[in-house]
Amino acid sequence: MRIGELAKATLTPVETIRYYEHEQLLAPASRSEGNYRLYGPEHVQRLGFIRHCRSLDMTLGEIRVLLSFKDDPQAACADVNALLDAHIDHVATRIRELKQLEKQLRQLRESCSGATEGAACGILSGIGQAAAAPAGTPHVGRAHVHGAHGQAGTKRPTQQGPKR
Repeated sequence: MRIGELAKATLTPVETIRYYEHEQLLAPASRSEGNYRLYGPEHVQRLGFIRHCRSLDMTLGEIRVLLSFKDDPQAACADVNALLDAHIDHVATRIRELKQLEKQLRQLRESCSGATEGAACGILSGIGQAAAAPAGTPHVGRAHVHGAHGQAGTKRPTQQGPKR
């Protein structure tokens, strides 16, 4: 199948498929005589695996490690367990951060009683005061919910490195 058909079959944008190929998460496709990329069932399966990992909020580095183990089914999976444990810790941290963010937003919302002029709006005033505070001052909005985490747990500890 061509890239557009793969995109449709996996509900993945063409640009994302090309990016995963560039990042070597997805094996390069063979080419037709007309230089079109040609994909097979193995691409559909691997892309499904990658997309599911992304839906679990895993980084590309984490996915790369998981794929290296998937490509080497004889390898012990202790490192896979460690990677998932680290990811669970990251998710728990994000949940705590989101709860703190919700609390801060509720406090801001309580600072405004309703339809007033912008100059008297407690929300705008609170955000303005927080923005004017010196860096490092704890206040509403200073802590932010982190997105995807760093590269911890993204390298498979082997002598040869990950298989491609």
